[in-house]
Amino acid sequence: MAFTILLADDHNLLAEAVGNMLNATPDYEAITTDSLDGALSLLSARDDIDLVLLDLKMPGMMGLASIKTVIDKARGGKVALFTGMVDRHFLNSALELGCCGLIPKTMPLQSLNSVIQLIMSGQIFVPMDTAQKGAEKSGDDSELTGKELFVLRLAADGMTNKEIARDMNTSEVTVKMHMRAICKKLGARNRAHAAMISRERALI
Repeated sequence: MAFTILLADDHNLLAEAVGNMLNATPDYEAITTDSLDGALSLLSARDDIDLVLLDLKMPGMMGLASIKTVIDKARGGKVALFTGMVDRHFLNSALELGCCGLIPKTMPLQSLNSVIQLIMSGQIFVPMDTAQKGAEKSGDDSELTGKELFVLRLAADGMTNKEIARDMNTSEVTVKMHMRAICKKLGARNRAHAAMISRERALI
């Protein structure tokens, strides 16, 4: 039985190359889309999608919330990130949501079949160098804390310090301290710059 794979990626040349490679074998049927809305529409219309290869940077994607939406819509189908560099904290959070791993876009096409078979057998796939980088960074004080990530997400959503403080049941002074720490760790000029950097790194 062939696996149906949804390639959700706005890098059309790459998606076409991967899709053609998969469709050239009897083991897979590959379909493509270039936006989150397109992926959700296909997942709603079809109940035979076995695996979603999900790009984090395509139109409509908003970090973990979008990943959760795709996992829910997949109705038991597997979802793996198909992207470039991902922050270790973000990857761990995605795995906790039910993501089946990370397939780097730099992976040779000939290796992709083995990884897909591994994921479809129920395994989690994370490249060795990603795991090693995560271990190296585990004690790095430049990594954002859970509270800082929470503040950053609310700030990126447009909430003021006062609104964030009320939401966290804390003081504005504390929120300002968190924002200063966030900007320092990210090398950001201000909160807007911090939000931009965090989206680029898929932190939120």
